[in-house]
Amino acid sequence: MSTDVSGMIECRPGARLWGPDDAESVWEAAIDLFLLNRGNAYDGLACLFGIRNSFGFRPLAEGRGFPDDASDGLRGEFAAYGGADDVRGTTWLTWTELATTDWQETDASGARSRASAAGADSDWGRVWSVMRILSEVHGAENVRLVAWFH
Repeated sequence: MSTDVSGMIECRPGARLWGPDDAESVWEAAIDLFLLNRGNAYDGLACLFGIRNSFGFRPLAEGRGFPDDASDGLRGEFAAYGGADDVRGTTWLTWTELATTDWQETDASGARSRASAAGADSDWGRVWSVMRILSEVHGAENVRLVAWFH
């Protein structure tokens, strides 16, 4: 049985303006992963999220669950997939984490780097470009990718 990934990039525009603890600093849906057509290579899912990790990567964001403070747009999209009862896991990661990732770190065999599995030149590159641009506007800690697997 195959594993697919779905999700959405969110940002928190109010956090830059009023601070992260302000009532107006809520997460907003930015773009659905489907629109970025980032492919579904298992090495990328393993490297990023620990999904189908026969490669032995140290995942960046494994099993964090669905964020309690998710945007209404993200909640609606997640519900359309059946929510927690119909997916095989949910997690998220921020641009801050991605920007500080060691992309040369390898899998357990030492044969594949993070960069080759999910770096800027992989199908994930478009996702990273959108997140980078949003972080330039809203701050790296105020941009995140929320993903679920089915």
